[in-house]
Amino acid sequence: MLAPQLLDEPGIGPIVAADVIVAWSHPGRVHPGRVRSEAAFARLAGVAPVPASSGQTIRHRLSRGGDRQLNRALHTIILQRHQHHAITKDYIERRIAEGKSRREANRLLKRYLARRIYRLLQHPPLMT
Repeated sequence: MLAPQLLDEPGIGPIVAADVIVAWSHPGRVHPGRVRSEAAFARLAGVAPVPASSGQTIRHRLSRGGDRQLNRALHTIILQRHQHHAITKDYIERRIAEGKSRREANRLLKRYLARRIYRLLQHPPLMT
């Protein structure tokens, strides 16, 4: 297995882990050494925030570009975590209490997951 540490993360099963690994290592799109930062990985996944402000309203939206299968994998992780992971539920409720919409809270969570997955793929924990 290429990245067993992915399966230890809440909400990531074997199919989603396979989707992430394919997007990470697919020749012609991404090579493991070519994604040089977590921001580049987020842009690849289509979860880098795009400014969408108007007047006094400051907003960001998700990019529609990037690898759509990787974006779908992140969305699947969010759905699973929202159902079964108490920390994620608390995070989303806290963001909603701050005045963010559920869609904005999910956007923030996708960006967090992209950072977390990038770190796991770039610097896998040592296996003993």
